[in-house]
Amino acid sequence: MKVLFVAAEAAPLVKIGGLADVIGSLPKALNDLGHDVRVVMPRYGIIDTARFPISSVIGLVKMQATKSKGPVSLKVTELIGKVKVYLVDSYDFSSSAEVYGKDDLKRFLLFCRAVLEVLPRLDWQPEIVHCHDWHTALVPMWLKRKSSQYSTVFTIHNLAYQGAFDNKFLSDSGLGRDWQLCLAGVPKPPFNFMGQGILWADIVTTVSKTYAREILTVEYGVGLDHLLRYRQDKLLGIVNGLDYDEFNPASDAFIAAKYDALAVDRRIANKLALQKWVGFAEDTETPLIGMVSRLDEQKGLDIVIDSFSSLFKKTGAQMVILGRGREQYHNLLKQAASKYPKQLAVFIDFNDPLAHLIYAGCDMFLMPSRFEPCGLGQLIAMRYGAVPVVRHVGGLVDTVQDLTQDLSEGNGFVFQDYDAKAMLATIERALNGYKNKKAWRRVMQRIMALDFSWQASAKKYESLYREVLEMKEHDKK
Repeated sequence: MKVLFVAAEAAPLVKIGGLADVIGSLPKALNDLGHDVRVVMPRYGIIDTARFPISSVIGLVKMQATKSKGPVSLKVTELIGKVKVYLVDSYDFSSSAEVYGKDDLKRFLLFCRAVLEVLPRLDWQPEIVHCHDWHTALVPMWLKRKSSQYSTVFTIHNLAYQGAFDNKFLSDSGLGRDWQLCLAGVPKPPFNFMGQGILWADIVTTVSKTYAREILTVEYGVGLDHLLRYRQDKLLGIVNGLDYDEFNPASDAFIAAKYDALAVDRRIANKLALQKWVGFAEDTETPLIGMVSRLDEQKGLDIVIDSFSSLFKKTGAQMVILGRGREQYHNLLKQAASKYPKQLAVFIDFNDPLAHLIYAGCDMFLMPSRFEPCGLGQLIAMRYGAVPVVRHVGGLVDTVQDLTQDLSEGNGFVFQDYDAKAMLATIERALNGYKNKKAWRRVMQRIMALDFSWQASAKKYESLYREVLEMKEHDKK
């Protein structure tokens, strides 16, 4: 099958969040199954063209009904794993040192229109156009209204980010007609890009089974639950996987000591290296908790910060937090690190080497999410032998099962209520479990043996693509 992924970012070309990890690894896994999957994304100015040489595919194309600062063209490069990536080259993207910024609505409107313009001009034609998140959500709508030959899939990676706009943008962008053309019986979409992808794609997916159920509710539907309930017979969840080449403690160049499940005792060298890096006392017995996260409400930073006083006074544990996000959390975390310098280290940064060392060096990995579509942190942590401590929500439900008291069953520590008290009680339960060194070692070996690679999920996408093509054939009859 021939499939074109349409997305805003793809690792290692450009990576801001988990979306990039998916777009950088799922096409490779699908190609390994014998398919031809390619990617189209914007050509950002920060792409390293020395590492990823680009060549021209389609010359200048004048864009209609956009506020673009010039024509667009199409370039191509190739990722490790022989995945071709088409790059929509426009001044609106290439002139910026940032992936996301203040003009995102205009820029991704341009990107969606550019995809529509260049798609029929490609000498390689996909059967399926698979769009990801709000940045691409207008593509299924326009393809459907043009009665195009392409089948469409739309994947929601995070429903909270929708590309919302106001009446002025609707008028200025020329999208007014698109919002007026509602079919009888179809819910009226709100003023955001995301809703159109949900309404018009042949199939809508999200990144875990539990999240697919949760977003049908008012609590987790973020104002789009009525559209999702309308499409729920064509909505399903497929859990994300990991690129096991990138995340492999047996070959990771960023960590102090390489190891695997059969040599898990070597892992302790990474704990000592992490403690040294962040300025903690180097002590193998002191429990070390890690977080690598976007720093905002979704990821539970409010209850984490509320817990510091009790956590550090009662347990003696150390904690390392790495990430960037909302300025208010940057400031609060820095203040807390100053208050607890021997127990809390905070790094406001995107730092891949440090992230890998945290996964390889911490004893427990904390993810107290308010909501979590899938989550990659817990999967990476288990791959590296760090035991996850998570809230029972979204993709964390599908990937982490609560450990029994004797640690003989399960693969993490799970709490239900979204509050600091429930989280602290579960951390304390994990710290008590950590004292049982033999049982803890068996837990590390057990979670490292779990398979969260893309192979299983890629086969589910393969089945999904067959289904959507069969739907197309049925509609022709």
